[in-house]
Amino acid sequence: MASDSTSSDIIGYLKAQQPHYDLLRFLDAQEFAYTQALSELKGGRKQSHWIWYIFPQQKGLGHSYNSKYYGLDGEGEARAYVEHEILGDRLRQCCKVLLLHKGKDIKYIMGSGIDVLKLKTSMCLFNKVSPNDVFEEVLDAFF
Repeated sequence: MASDSTSSDIIGYLKAQQPHYDLLRFLDAQEFAYTQALSELKGGRKQSHWIWYIFPQQKGLGHSYNSKYYGLDGEGEARAYVEHEILGDRLRQCCKVLLLHKGKDIKYIMGSGIDVLKLKTSMCLFNKVSPNDVFEEVLDAFF
């Protein structure tokens, strides 16, 4: 007796073919830091250390533990991040708050030249996987 494939079998197979990205590491890090990061951005000056999991960039661009741990594994993981209901919304919200400071010195806002570079590489990556989004506006406004 031959078994027929059900739609749930097909969906299960397709899900198994999708890469699995550990986005939970970002949710864990943002649990307490997101509110602080958003507050600092609203105030126009980054003062604490949250760049890696608020504006993540592609893996391989930094050498610190945080750069490696929170580095995105290419366009696939960046797309998964920006499409994630919570992470994508938070990223866009932070970008919109940054845009409230358009015309101001981005180095002052971000607190250091290295964080300006991290922001730029983050925006470039997310703009590539989600064009015509707020990321392009941030690039146009500050870079």
